[in-house]
Amino acid sequence: MAVSTRPRQALVLATTLALALSAAACSGDSGDGDSTAGSSPECAAFDKYSGSDGTTVSIYSSIRDAEADLLEESWKSFEDCTGITIEYEGSGEFEAQLPVKVDGGNAPDIAFVPQPGLLKRFADAGKLKEASADTKAMAEANYPKEWLDYATVGGKFYGAPFGSNVKSFVWYSPKLFAEKGWKVPTTWDEMTALSDTIAAAGIKPWCAGIESGDATGWPATDWIEDVMLRDAGADVYDQWVNHTIPFNDPKVASAVDRVGKILKDPKYVNGGFGDVKSIATTSFQEGGTPILENKCTMYRMASFYANQWPEGTKVAEDGDVFAFYLPAVDPAKGKPVLGGGEFTVAFADRPEVQKVQTYLASGEAANTRAKLGNWVSANNKLEIANVGNPIDKLAVEILQDKSAVFRFDGSDLMPAAVGAGTFWKGMVDWINGKSTTEVLNQIENSWPK
Repeated sequence: MAVSTRPRQALVLATTLALALSAAACSGDSGDGDSTAGSSPECAAFDKYSGSDGTTVSIYSSIRDAEADLLEESWKSFEDCTGITIEYEGSGEFEAQLPVKVDGGNAPDIAFVPQPGLLKRFADAGKLKEASADTKAMAEANYPKEWLDYATVGGKFYGAPFGSNVKSFVWYSPKLFAEKGWKVPTTWDEMTALSDTIAAAGIKPWCAGIESGDATGWPATDWIEDVMLRDAGADVYDQWVNHTIPFNDPKVASAVDRVGKILKDPKYVNGGFGDVKSIATTSFQEGGTPILENKCTMYRMASFYANQWPEGTKVAEDGDVFAFYLPAVDPAKGKPVLGGGEFTVAFADRPEVQKVQTYLASGEAANTRAKLGNWVSANNKLEIANVGNPIDKLAVEILQDKSAVFRFDGSDLMPAAVGAGTFWKGMVDWINGKSTTEVLNQIENSWPK
């Protein structure tokens, strides 16, 4: 899955609104009703979006509750300075309801779509509007090409990325590592050797949890995808995701078995929970928490897991928990990074819709949202200084690392029947004892013809 929600308790509404663009300043408060760009110095950054005063743009996404509050706060200055009102709706049933809205003729003006596969479906059906030249130029200036490719269908570009996450992380306890003299591994072999050392000390080195309600299994698919990038390389990863090699190709089986050497080894898992099969019934939210009690020492999970730790947990390199980059298997194949994010696609092409879409691709939008806290983007104009959370800083550094080989969450790129269906379910069966061969054959046979 590309995007997971952040728990509310961790989302403190930052008061840093160093967004020096206050509503009062931007609206001018002149009393003459003129709220268009250029009415005050504070609004100068929004001049390029002027001329649509009094219009409204609707946005629909899966981002809700406190995160939605932060989103709406982030674009308030844009609204006040341009006179464009953004009507935002976040839904926990976004993926199911968006097609209903679109097919029913009630599409939002803009949607934040976290699945390139769903984006392609709408594009192929002729439902999406091609991004304007301004939006495309802004996106090309601010995002790496591979991110733009995920929003390009049939040579047409449909929308820039916005928020992002990095999945290639392993959470650990810096305190325990320092106490035991363990070093953060920088290669796969070092990570394996460390796992053996920890197991020999009588501690389960790994904890894991893949339960996630209707989406149970996705954390295991992330494991497979991360290792596919490391084991077979980005080109083979692309072939696998696009089904130009079968799902049960030997290269895929090799990656699954490499993951199995960790997740299916009773000496390695499942610290704090039980045996190997306990992975299937342990929620991903709770999966890493035994690290705080030294019942396990490593948990592979994305950057957004920073907000799953109990209130009061110090997330920092010298804190209670932190994360390190999941090492490459063969450094000669580059620095693979698995991640996800959402894309701002439009179902309408009115001028005000295009202006909002262009603004969301800008560095101003990225930095304004980042200053509010708990947010990451692959936007190369995002300044690290504006990212407060230390793990988010690390994620941004990785996303902006030009040596990194980024690939999007594979299950989000595959047809939904596989990516959000048989692949998820197959991983549950695999954890519960089915062989790699049997599971991969089942998934391959489910691929839409």
